Amino acid sequence: MAFFRFLPELDPVTGLLTLQRELERAFQSPFGNLGPSGRGVFPPVNVFSDRDGYVVKVEVPGIAPDQLAIEGNGRTLTISGTRDVAAPKGGAFHRRERGAGQFSRSLQLPEDLDVGAAQASCKHGVLTIRIPKREEAKPRQINVQAA
Repeated sequence: MAFFRFLPELDPVTGLLTLQRELERAFQSPFGNLGPSGRGVFPPVNVFSDRDGYVVKVEVPGIAPDQLAIEGNGRTLTISGTRDVAAPKGGAFHRRERGAGQFSRSLQLPEDLDVGAAQASCKHGVLTIRIPKREEAKPRQINVQAA
């Protein structure tokens, strides 16, 4: 059996796979970026709240922390970065499913969060951003005094 090596820019299969991904994306989210996030959006994001505020978990496998940027502007949290995927020296891809290049995701947050006090960490390809509630939005215990 003979193996043929195609240059990525001349590979006809890559063009067809790109077209297939775009068509699948168009059918799954006909409103484009105006609708809710769906399958195929990169990077995948989970957002949940806990007692202290919100936690955002972002899947960023293969991306070094210094390739990520997190920006808070008002109620908007933007996560952006670059994923570089290169074939090893002297080698070529036989299958390439992970995308490469720049990406950006923006999330709208509730008003009661303190984006300026957010903290981020990256472990095992998962970026975790913790955004605490503003002090005035946190529940307070009120003591009852006997009259």
